[in-house]
Amino acid sequence: MKNLLYIGNKLSGHGFSVTSIETLGPLLESEGYDLVYASSKKNKMARLLDMLSATVRLRNMANFVLIDTYSTSNFWYAFLVSQLARILGVKYITMLRGGDLPKRLANHPRLCALIFNPAYKNVAPSGYLLDHFQKQGFRNMAYIPNTIEIDNYPFKKRVIEQPKLLWVRAFAAIYNPFMAVEVFKVIKEQFSEATLCMVGPDKDGSLEKTKKLASAYGLDIKFTGKLSKADWIRLSEDYDLFLNTTHFDNTPISVIEAMALGLPVVSTNVGGIPFLLENNKTALLIEDGNTEAMAEAIKAIVKDKNTADSLAQNARLKAESFDWQQVKLFWNEILREQ
Repeated sequence: MKNLLYIGNKLSGHGFSVTSIETLGPLLESEGYDLVYASSKKNKMARLLDMLSATVRLRNMANFVLIDTYSTSNFWYAFLVSQLARILGVKYITMLRGGDLPKRLANHPRLCALIFNPAYKNVAPSGYLLDHFQKQGFRNMAYIPNTIEIDNYPFKKRVIEQPKLLWVRAFAAIYNPFMAVEVFKVIKEQFSEATLCMVGPDKDGSLEKTKKLASAYGLDIKFTGKLSKADWIRLSEDYDLFLNTTHFDNTPISVIEAMALGLPVVSTNVGGIPFLLENNKTALLIEDGNTEAMAEAIKAIVKDKNTADSLAQNARLKAESFDWQQVKLFWNEILREQ
């Protein structure tokens, strides 16, 4: 049995979105790995101290330290834990979660070399990040995509007449929830019975700003707040198009889940998205921030039943490649190769 220390933000108990530590971790446990997690502390400093403490405490037990590595402020958790693990002689694996990590590589090359060069492996969940890291000269790379359990996502064939739009993400400026409101405003001009539901917790005050924008336009938008995975999957049955409006992205699980459920996807073509989605095959992709183009893409799907069906079917096939039964083979190859 392999013993693993998983470092990440395990904060769903405090009202935040479920992240990889709470999805991948249990899946690894189901494969027979013994995991310890850090951290579920809400306070950032307490969380950092818990992560560092766990690394010291488990230095002689853990075969690997798995580190969720983001691109903004949470990058520093990964940096400090990785340096401590290196000093203690514990093998660590960075899991590249931040869609803006290429910018971090460009702006802080020496800092990035300190964390990524000594890593046992740097695991990229997208071809986008794999490509950027390899171009920067990192050779200890592995591609392992984000994963879902496909049996939990029943495919539904949808008949779209009045577009029922679904948006699922944390409310944060980098995910541009305001664009969904702007797009919905345009759609309502042609489809009077169109609806929009926005699912997710607030991260940086964007939820209230989004609600104010909707109110200013006189739009009736459903805001559910944070929902459990099971609840939003049930909710998805009442909607027929999925919007992804983000400015930056890697390989978002919410988009993969929408693909699995049979929701045609319209997304901004940013970051790792073009490595995940193929325009006119598994989704319709538009330029970042182009409200009119996103609205036109939605209208095209509503107008052409064959387009909607083709996008949904192709996306489902793509989503099946992210099933845990396939992805676990990549993880086992790394974690059991010692």
